[in-house]
Amino acid sequence: MKIDLSTFPPIIEIKENLAFANNGNLVLCFKIELPEVYSLSEKDFDDLHGIWFQALRSCMTGCVVHKQDIYRKRKYSDIRPPKDSFLGKATRNYFEGREYLEHESYMFFCWPKNRTLNHKKFVNPFKKVTHKSLTELEEGLQDFTRAVNDTVSFLNNSKRIKLIPLGEQKILQLSTSYFNGYNEGFDTDILLDKSQLQIGRNLFEVLAVNNEFCFGEAVQSSKTNEKYTADDFVFHQGFIDGLGLDLNEDHILNQIFYIDDKSRWRRLLEKRIEELKKSSNFGSQNKVVLERIRHILDQINEDDSSRVIRGHFNVTFWGENYTNLLRTASEIKTRFKELDITPYLPLAEERKNYFLNSFFCFSSNFANEDLFVTDLKHALCLLINNTNYKSDEQGIIFNDRQHNIPVIKDVWDEHKKRIKARNFAIFAPTGEGKSFLANNILRQYYEDGVRLVIIDLGGSYNKFAKLYPQDHLILRYEQGKNLGINPFFINSMKDLGPQHLEDLTIFLLELFASGELLDKAREVAMKKILKHYYDNVVQGHSMESFYDFIEVEQERLLTNLQIHRDYFDVENFLHIMSEYVKGGLYSFLFEISEDQSFRLEEKRLIVFELDEIKDNKEILSVMLKLIKSAIQRTIWQNRNEKGIILFDEFAKQLKFGNVLESVEFYYQAIRKQNGAIGIILQSINQLPENATSASILENTQVIYSLHNEKGYDQLQERLNLSSHDLNQLKSIKNNLSGDQKYTEIFIKIGRQSNIFRLEVPPEVYAAYLTDGQENNLLMQLYEETGSMEKAIRLFITKP
Repeated sequence: MKIDLSTFPPIIEIKENLAFANNGNLVLCFKIELPEVYSLSEKDFDDLHGIWFQALRSCMTGCVVHKQDIYRKRKYSDIRPPKDSFLGKATRNYFEGREYLEHESYMFFCWPKNRTLNHKKFVNPFKKVTHKSLTELEEGLQDFTRAVNDTVSFLNNSKRIKLIPLGEQKILQLSTSYFNGYNEGFDTDILLDKSQLQIGRNLFEVLAVNNEFCFGEAVQSSKTNEKYTADDFVFHQGFIDGLGLDLNEDHILNQIFYIDDKSRWRRLLEKRIEELKKSSNFGSQNKVVLERIRHILDQINEDDSSRVIRGHFNVTFWGENYTNLLRTASEIKTRFKELDITPYLPLAEERKNYFLNSFFCFSSNFANEDLFVTDLKHALCLLINNTNYKSDEQGIIFNDRQHNIPVIKDVWDEHKKRIKARNFAIFAPTGEGKSFLANNILRQYYEDGVRLVIIDLGGSYNKFAKLYPQDHLILRYEQGKNLGINPFFINSMKDLGPQHLEDLTIFLLELFASGELLDKAREVAMKKILKHYYDNVVQGHSMESFYDFIEVEQERLLTNLQIHRDYFDVENFLHIMSEYVKGGLYSFLFEISEDQSFRLEEKRLIVFELDEIKDNKEILSVMLKLIKSAIQRTIWQNRNEKGIILFDEFAKQLKFGNVLESVEFYYQAIRKQNGAIGIILQSINQLPENATSASILENTQVIYSLHNEKGYDQLQERLNLSSHDLNQLKSIKNNLSGDQKYTEIFIKIGRQSNIFRLEVPPEVYAAYLTDGQENNLLMQLYEETGSMEKAIRLFITKP
């Protein structure tokens, strides 16, 4: 048998998202947006089950609801315009062509010509209806459309699920793809005979749940995910998720509900119970089904909110040869067996019938023999409630947990849809890849035009920075040498605005009154003195020049400026600040050789390496204040420009109160800028439990955590993570062997969390190396070639 779709098209007209089928059915068509796989907890699955029930129980009697999930094998292709950078191209080429399973979910509300839903066993779905029948059908369309819109609005208001009306082109594409057997690049025929169902190159089979005998003891909204569950926690997945993304073959799940009259099917169940009583002695299966139907009927009678439906569930799958088809069928049967469900394999005419009626315009054509009778709550356990990882329009590329393909996550959130503060924190013990992850995030930010200032304590960003020789600056602290940062520097008197005086005032007060609370009177006094200094000293501005000015003017300074001694103690200032000038212990920090302030403004990637002073409280504090001055000249100079400040490995420094307060200053000030702060810690316990740390954590809404064998209880407690967040953290598993090496990362953006992977090509891996023999070899190649890109190319080709 051959079907000629050009003569008998299944759809004769489309108006917006309403399809007029050739058999007289009217179908409202929607695409469903579902949560990401692995993002849902046991409670989330229960809540989604409740949402679906509340939405569908009010559907009009006679309506057919058809949820269709289409899974197709695809080859990955770059999901956004490729970066021209060396690492960007390497990443694109590395993942191009990787196989994954694409998932699209749809829901169709069918208003059938035959609203009694009592079809004979086999129906020709292509038999055309007359125009009169179509007109009669349209008379009830308004009420049907209103009822469906109410259902859709309820689902969309849940914020978990979103239904989007399909357009004409997409509806036609779905129809064409289905009847063309998902062959691409050519049109073909449907060949139906007793031995096989073939469309083009593809052979099709169906496994179905079509009566109550198929079900085992119970169904539920979710079950244990054995792959990610361990002794101390349980990770959940949807009840039939094993037939979704986990079944890595081309297939379709059809979940069809006939919304029937409750009283009619209560009578039918009572009749079935009487029939089964008579035959219960002839087999244990009959006894099981009898008890199950009694239980369903009891629930219906006790629960006024219950809704009796007839339902049908099938898995339609295809392959190019019988070997593949048999292997897939065996896998599907195994998945059904795990659910205690026995599927039915239709053959010959029945197979054709199931395939044709699984098309969304024909799903009202199933006969009673093809349907199970149950409560809607029971049937809704057969819904798929999650989908692939979703990529945002822009952001940072990570990898999904399902197929290790790139997925884009917007951790900046320009329009603040998910987060109000884009500050981030990375937590992981030594050796788990904190700096590697930070390199990956910052490199992509940089290539997207974000200005970076990195305060580093271990040389972790050298190679990454050296890939951009014209646009980076590495400032390394060395004993006895300055960094070339002059907070007093101005290009001309035109630069002497209120903001410069404010910033310099805070810098000086923090420097000579360290540990004391700053008050308004002291700030005003310092601003007056600074203004007086700039008015009288027109060039050569520096710390030593300012000190000399105060020393010369000390007898008349306070009197001339009408400043009370309580607000500025000249002798105390000269005494304390003597450490920073004229051969003082830390004078080298402020010496002027070549002022680099103006050069900082020209660079988009600035790295401060402070490894030598990570244990020196005094110098570190001064250096941070100098860096703050530099940041004010770079990131905060232009509020329209995005900027990130990263504090790497700041554990020891956070023990010093003044350092913690300096970091808090950045968090407070960054709110007024188009920027973000990042901190990297081995453990959240390295942040002291005080008001300052609490403020920092409160303003950190993007959390990254890598594997930690010591556990995550403190992380959960201090960040108020949910129980599912904790289960996600505990499920982290790295794979550092084989062809596809990756680490897993817990990422929480606002309230949304999931596990992602970080897999990179060899070129990127080399660029992010931080220590060991490999790192030494790469740096040796860099010294020889003078180019980090050339060094990396040589490094990855060495045997």
